[in-house]
Amino acid sequence: MKLTGNDILALGYPEGKAVGIALELLKKGQLADDFKQQLVAVLENPTTYKDDAVFGALATELLTPKKDAEVIPLQAEHKEYKIYGAENIEQGALNQMDIAMRLPVTKAGALMPDAHQGYGLPIGGVLATENAVIPYGVGVDIGCRMCMTIYDIPASQIEERKKELTKMLQVNTQFGRGTFKKPRDHEIMSHALFQENPLIKGLKDRAYQQLGSSGGGNHFVEFGVTEILDANNEFGLAPGKYLAVLSHSGSRGLGATIANHYTKLAQSLCKLPNEAKHLAWLDLDTAEGQEYWLAMNMAGDYASACHHQIHERMAIGLRAKPVATIENHHNFAWKEKDEQGNELIVHRKGATPAGKGVLGIIPGSMTAPGFIVRGKGEALSLNSASHGAGRTMSRTQAIKTLDPKMVASHLAEKGIELLGSGLDEAPQAYKDIHQVMDAQVDLVEVVGSFTPKIVRMCGDKKFKEVD
Repeated sequence: MKLTGNDILALGYPEGKAVGIALELLKKGQLADDFKQQLVAVLENPTTYKDDAVFGALATELLTPKKDAEVIPLQAEHKEYKIYGAENIEQGALNQMDIAMRLPVTKAGALMPDAHQGYGLPIGGVLATENAVIPYGVGVDIGCRMCMTIYDIPASQIEERKKELTKMLQVNTQFGRGTFKKPRDHEIMSHALFQENPLIKGLKDRAYQQLGSSGGGNHFVEFGVTEILDANNEFGLAPGKYLAVLSHSGSRGLGATIANHYTKLAQSLCKLPNEAKHLAWLDLDTAEGQEYWLAMNMAGDYASACHHQIHERMAIGLRAKPVATIENHHNFAWKEKDEQGNELIVHRKGATPAGKGVLGIIPGSMTAPGFIVRGKGEALSLNSASHGAGRTMSRTQAIKTLDPKMVASHLAEKGIELLGSGLDEAPQAYKDIHQVMDAQVDLVEVVGSFTPKIVRMCGDKKFKEVD
């Protein structure tokens, strides 16, 4: 049912508040047409309505000269935070984390051993705030994640069926700007926000076209060997080596558009010093904060749906059902409680949950193993762990400095079949995963490993980097 201004006043709201509510409903298309026309008229000529009983508050506000929002000062000193693997973290990432720890809404933080410089919060940064969400503390690729399916198929079949598996990846995966001609439908496309949020409503067609596909940059789908090391694993698998599929991707154009829109909105509402401008937050008590929170969660569900479709395609090709599935995500914010029971908003940008007993995957590079891990629930890390090995050189630096022949020789030596990747994703551009794992022994225990064998990536150098 659509509301009118009198309906809102009848609910007991004061006139000024009623106008504010009406404007919010106007955005969502939930106002009667005649009331919409009145609002438009007020916006076009507020002087005429300054003494009006319903619209006077809005008209007066429109006629009042706007003052620039005051800059919110940072705390003089940053709060202390735990750094894991500090000896291998660049100064730029440390500087960014120091600034984040000076925000007035910050309650705690930690820096993971795969950390490197990003925008706002560094990649590998974990930041806990009070009732505030930072869109750039979440990141551009909202809900980016790892997903692994393990099959009761001998690992030796990867080599025996190499041509078949390679073709399977070529036919059943799309990267970057590539999409499927006939995307498979998914229940995520019936999400209420595709009708209720004007921004997201306009993204529905593109989101449908990109269903089941992967981003560019460091995103991948690969066949490899999973070795189960822990006899008491959650999957009921005997220790040994199995064929597995591992994917890494996020929420595609949907998440990026949401991130950019609400980051600009946050920066307009929350003025911070220039060095902290990317850390602008939205208060969760506001309509804007709630809008972003709902949109972020929806984008995370969309990212998960894309992974599930990727793995469904692989299962059909393998003519087998997986015996285990593991999925964990980063570039997200969670509502969690600290040791005193206080609710915090925990941002993990390029970091993953590692609460006690929580399973996750920490990949290495295309020639280095990744690890299936079980969280230990370490409070100093805010129940977090790294999301991968982390970069040791930027994409531009890798392209300019690495020798293509040397990289190709290294891949051949490791027996890697690579489909579509550039020098920016060369193994030499990443940290030593073993050093990263050594730096977080207090955070996770290793359940098993994953060694890539056939790797499919984007290979589109023009695709914008997303972490």
